[in-house]
Amino acid sequence: MSRRRLLQATGGAVLAATAGAGVWAWLSPDTTRPAPPAREQESAEEPDEQVFLHVIAHPDDGLFFMNPGLEQAIRSGARTVTVCLTGGESDGRNAPRGSALYRRVIPNRPAFARARVNGLLAAHAQMATGNRDSAWDAEARTLLSGFQVEVQTLRAAPQHQLVFLELVEARAVYQPRATTLRGLWLGVADSIPTLRPEGSPVQRQFRYTRDEVTDTLTAVLDWVRPTVVRTLDPNAVHSGKRPPATPDPRLAGLRYFDHQDHTASAHFTQAALARFWGHGRPAPTIVENYLGYELGVLPNDLDLSTARRKAGTLNIYGWADHRPCADPAGCGDRKVGGSALNGSPRNWTRSTRLRAPGSNAWVRPAADGRLTAFAVLGGAAYGWAETGVGSGRFGAPARLGGQLLQGQLHAVRHPDGTLQLFGSRTVLPGPDVDHHRELVTARQTGTGRDGVPAFGEWESLGSPERDPVRSLEIGFPAAAAARDGTVHVFVRTWDGAIGHCSGPHGGQWSSWDVLEGPAGVGTLRASPQVVDGIDACVDSEGLIHLVAPSVRTVQHWVSKEPGGTPRPGAATGLPEPGGPVSIAPLAGGLVRIAYRQSETARVLIAERQKALGNWRVAAQCERAGGYGRVALSPTGSGDRMVLAARDDAGDVRVAMAQAAPKPWQRCRLAHSAAAGVVPDAAGRAVLVALGNDGRLYAARQTKAGQTAPFSAWRAQAGRPERTGGSA
Repeated sequence: MSRRRLLQATGGAVLAATAGAGVWAWLSPDTTRPAPPAREQESAEEPDEQVFLHVIAHPDDGLFFMNPGLEQAIRSGARTVTVCLTGGESDGRNAPRGSALYRRVIPNRPAFARARVNGLLAAHAQMATGNRDSAWDAEARTLLSGFQVEVQTLRAAPQHQLVFLELVEARAVYQPRATTLRGLWLGVADSIPTLRPEGSPVQRQFRYTRDEVTDTLTAVLDWVRPTVVRTLDPNAVHSGKRPPATPDPRLAGLRYFDHQDHTASAHFTQAALARFWGHGRPAPTIVENYLGYELGVLPNDLDLSTARRKAGTLNIYGWADHRPCADPAGCGDRKVGGSALNGSPRNWTRSTRLRAPGSNAWVRPAADGRLTAFAVLGGAAYGWAETGVGSGRFGAPARLGGQLLQGQLHAVRHPDGTLQLFGSRTVLPGPDVDHHRELVTARQTGTGRDGVPAFGEWESLGSPERDPVRSLEIGFPAAAAARDGTVHVFVRTWDGAIGHCSGPHGGQWSSWDVLEGPAGVGTLRASPQVVDGIDACVDSEGLIHLVAPSVRTVQHWVSKEPGGTPRPGAATGLPEPGGPVSIAPLAGGLVRIAYRQSETARVLIAERQKALGNWRVAAQCERAGGYGRVALSPTGSGDRMVLAARDDAGDVRVAMAQAAPKPWQRCRLAHSAAAGVVPDAAGRAVLVALGNDGRLYAARQTKAGQTAPFSAWRAQAGRPERTGGSA
């Protein structure tokens, strides 16, 4: 029986019937719904082909930082497994700090850890079945020889499981301590213990070394065989505040916005993935990393309806509903309680951001006119090509090399039609090797028989940050090829500026420098504080444009002569962005950008006229919710464009636009990162997305023009290597 049919047969019939059709907004407390799309199409994906693994540090991490994607995965009927590394025992007081109850509660860390587990079970049961009291079956399971973990399986939906390693948590956001995941990762601690929650089926305490934590996560990967792995942020951003002192220099370092357990959990998962892929498993896995506490200082990017939905689930976790509880340990985390929407964690609830913001340049026409697409699967680059010019269908993917590539790829088309890929890779620590990140590139050397471009060896571009620790904070590259063949590469730096290097014909690279800050301000202290999610293009006059979101507005750089290094443009004065900014060149030197406005998630279209050089908001799309990058591309003649965005259900919306955007068409497809849009050789707009099953999907306009609808999704030819394991 398929998981979809199983879900319908086990009390989730109402949820399954709405899967893929706005399920996130189902029973939302906010009755305001997005405007209905002009046209809809059915999803091409099957839940049986999708398997999700979420790795978190504390019980509430997935609810705060991975929703709405977490619930959308659960409600799809796909297999979902969440692994929680620590018990989250904190100070052992199940009460909000500073409250009268807090002063009365006697510290009991095993009890508080169990209360948090109980809250998480109720929240996940609600997301999976609509019944927070739905029963779970607990067992102690051996994943790594000599160790046991607690596994909880939802009885009404057994494809949904929670795994608890029960390691001790840091018990501090940033204070350096040896007996922590961070201390273990850095080699300060040889091992760290577990803390057995009250009532755990695991009957004794264990101690894990660094290799044993990595091996356990590798065993989880081998057991689950996920198509999508979601982790917390491995590239935490420093806060600028003075780091606390420590007597052990190995624990010294920067102070970060995020919790040290979040970052360390992501590092361990990266190491496990490297080990898993290195064992030769057939695993073209999608990996997504979610920001944590940094959300507290960034503009909110979710609309209020979605934030309320997140908060409703967190209220169940926090036991704010005061439901009856038979466990003396408690049935939720009262430190969270009902504070998610309007209390101290409000900014975490009102935002969801991926560390890799998605590329607006991962689908490009090849020299022969066929469309090509590029993505990262299993830490390597993969490429697809249309089966024929204008066919609208893509063949099977070809592996293009690369190791431990992270997040996304940016493709640049040279004047001669050849392509060049740019990405970011993580180098894990090892003997005589520091943990760092670097930018990499590969240049097209030919074309395979199936039309997929062939590329040479991946070349390191290094990083604008020479210090390995600082390099972990650099962003993801955007690039543009000038008419003379010079390729310009841009990336967010450690301190929120823009790093730049260039090379003739995509080689012989210059040293990294930093672009001048906006409005003539070039000091580091007054840098634009760029948030990652940049994009670049060459306009019809040959000028290079770069756009970037910042905490207050959109920043813009433009070259003064064709092919020159961009310099700060006039202040845009545009509304605050709630995520990445995408740019597209149009006729007459006009450029347009598309992005989501903070707080509302509404998609705005802004343009810069060549004559005046000033920016204005030209149009806004009807509300559709969602988060993340808005894909944007010119299509046809004049100022015609096509744009695509994730909506509140996690599906793709696509619209044509000229003077104003047409109504959205919903194309039901749960997908990773950002969709892509591009015109084909006949001028028809083509929409592509990487499904959560690891396959590429494409939908093409039935004919060129602003009113022509898009066809149904067509999956790539062939099938990806099967990765989904059984429960």
